[in-house]
Amino acid sequence: MSKPSKKTPPPPAPPVKPRSRGKVPIGVGGVALAGVVIAVVVFTQRDRVQPEAPAQAATTPIAAPAAAPTDAPAALPAVVLGPHPQKEFPPLQLPGYPLARSPEVITAAYKFAAEHPEVLSYVPCFCGCERSGHRGNEDCFVQKRGANGDVTEWTEHGMECTVCLDVAQQAMQMHASGASVRDIRAAVERKWAAQSAQTHAHTPTPDPPKN
Repeated sequence: MSKPSKKTPPPPAPPVKPRSRGKVPIGVGGVALAGVVIAVVVFTQRDRVQPEAPAQAATTPIAAPAAAPTDAPAALPAVVLGPHPQKEFPPLQLPGYPLARSPEVITAAYKFAAEHPEVLSYVPCFCGCERSGHRGNEDCFVQKRGANGDVTEWTEHGMECTVCLDVAQQAMQMHASGASVRDIRAAVERKWAAQSAQTHAHTPTPDPPKN
């Protein structure tokens, strides 16, 4: 009786390695990691870049005002007025109602103001007309002069103001007697000082020249 033959068992299959979870193949992971690094570098570099200010505003200084030259000419002296005879005058329209002074006194005051600005320009007025911009008694009669000095327009203020007329008449009489402009100014100031102290009316009249 023959012995049964022993069968050689098949060799065991090689063990299968378990597939790890969460691991990415090296090729794909390297590409993804490189992309992340590049994005971080670009982001940080972008934050470091600051906008540049305009070159002109940063580098151009504000120019300082030019200093006045030391050899600048001195201011010109004030114009010295003189007598100004006038052949023809603009018409002087007196109102139809009676005035405080006669037409002869009024007409003489206007004519004197026109021909003697060197006197009445330095004589003050005390009626309060400085509030209208008058600087002296001449402004109470003369409104405008031409380029040659002739009166081209009167002002009606003087013909109805007894203070203006009386100041002009006093100056006219003293000038006819040979008084200087400074003496006329001083006499007018003395006569009207009391009224000026009460009413505080006095034109800002410049002082007459010394010579």
